[in-house]
Amino acid sequence: MTADYEVDRQNRVRQLDRKGAYDRDTVHRILDAGLVAHVAFVQDGAAVVVPMIYGRDGETLYLHGARKARVIRMLETNPTASVNVTLVDGLVLARSAFNSSMNYRSVTVFGRPRLVADHQAKIAAMRVISEHLMPGRWDELRAPLDKEVKMTGVIALDIDSASAKVSSGQPQDEPEDYDIPVWAGVLPYDCAFGALESDDRVLPGVEASAVVRALQGTRR
Repeated sequence: MTADYEVDRQNRVRQLDRKGAYDRDTVHRILDAGLVAHVAFVQDGAAVVVPMIYGRDGETLYLHGARKARVIRMLETNPTASVNVTLVDGLVLARSAFNSSMNYRSVTVFGRPRLVADHQAKIAAMRVISEHLMPGRWDELRAPLDKEVKMTGVIALDIDSASAKVSSGQPQDEPEDYDIPVWAGVLPYDCAFGALESDDRVLPGVEASAVVRALQGTRR
């Protein structure tokens, strides 16, 4: 396997192509930092985008939904799909609206969706998704019930191609605009988990585990 995804007309970054990246390491890091994927497919000749939780195992993304949900049924029958994960890092406040923008990390993936039907394979995929969202939590919980596994739909999307786009840094204003007496710079956007809030039905004496406590304050 090469270190970079092959660049073709489908995954090539065209707008601000200098911000594009095709190496697997960058793509994987952004995917692993995200929480929600926006999944695009075609239904009855029209484009549809649906947010889904997910997890990555190597070159496969696992997408989670209810087994009877439209998105699972549509992905099951679509030959191709596209996934985007975007992380916003801040607002870039320039001296003009035109040059104002965002700092961000974004990945777009193209691949072939397939339904995970085998019972044990589905449980393994559900664990990948759970560990992506809540690292270490799976082993603390009871095993999934058979009826829960049946009610869950998991789509595996093997990554055929992908590209990342990363924007960072200060505003790039027009040369003549630097003389305008208007503040410019970056307003960081820091997305972090907060403090735990206990369910009021937690049994007396039961405390959050070290795994759960470690999630507090973490940033994606």
